Amino acid sequence: MSYCSYQFSISLLALLPLVSGHGYVAQVAIDGEDYYGNLPNANPVPSIVRQINDVAPVKGAANPYLNCGQDAQLASLVANANPSSQMQFWWKGGDGSNWPHNIGPIMTYMAQCVNTTCDQYNSTNAEWFKIEETGLQPGNMVWYQQNIMNGGPSNVTLPPTLAPGQYLVRHEIIALHLANEMGGAEFYPSCTQVNIQGDQSGVAPASDEVTFPGGYSDTDPGIYDPTIFDTPVQYTFPGPPVVSFAAPVSNTSSPTSSNSSSTTTGTPAPSSTASSSGGGAQCRVSTAQAAFVVHARHPRSVSRVMRRWWESFTSSS
Repeated sequence: MSYCSYQFSISLLALLPLVSGHGYVAQVAIDGEDYYGNLPNANPVPSIVRQINDVAPVKGAANPYLNCGQDAQLASLVANANPSSQMQFWWKGGDGSNWPHNIGPIMTYMAQCVNTTCDQYNSTNAEWFKIEETGLQPGNMVWYQQNIMNGGPSNVTLPPTLAPGQYLVRHEIIALHLANEMGGAEFYPSCTQVNIQGDQSGVAPASDEVTFPGGYSDTDPGIYDPTIFDTPVQYTFPGPPVVSFAAPVSNTSSPTSSNSSSTTTGTPAPSSTASSSGGGAQCRVSTAQAAFVVHARHPRSVSRVMRRWWESFTSSS
């Protein structure tokens, strides 16, 4: 291998962690029914998860993409759910590996899709209320985000008295491994479209609602934290308080337990269905989608390309 070729190959390899070090929501389960998201910036197939176009984090609390993720697009389906439904979110790295981060909180918000169905709803001015926040495991040394890095889902229980209607569920990880510097926090929001059934009456007071951007500041203690690596960790969640009608937090199981009744590893789970809001049609998720066999339109995640190039390069050198 020539010196120039060696230098060039090292430069390319240096970019690999930048790709795998970010990620997205690849799969959501509602009461055991699995729904698959789209690869970022790939040709979309029907889904309940709004597709982003980049696995990179949203940076800055004033960034408009803080709403639902990087250039998030409307999803074509809305899944039925109930009060107290169990939702699970599987996060993946940009190259399909496990979620790469383990420092920082996990939070979940909801917003009603006002005057329309969620597959048509522009969430720019949505009023979000917080239903869950998860930070440190007992002892304040390890974050629950570590369980996601280990391959487990993030578990969320929908409020038991939530009023019926169509809602966006904004599930968010904030990675704080660079938060000891101003502007270092990495935001990973994702929005899922659900239709809550029943006849409950729980609604959030205006004082508990925020917009995104607008709900956070770059100077919030839970976003800029010079002591983030001091142990035991003392952490303050950013954003509004959890609404009073949220599901109670269980003391008997971790919010991000890797145990699940939903099939999530190995062979993809059986196809699931979700309804399109525009009519009574149903869409069946294909096995190809479950296996993430999707062809990118304008791929921004270059890790697989680099890996194939490196394998070809080294074999011919």
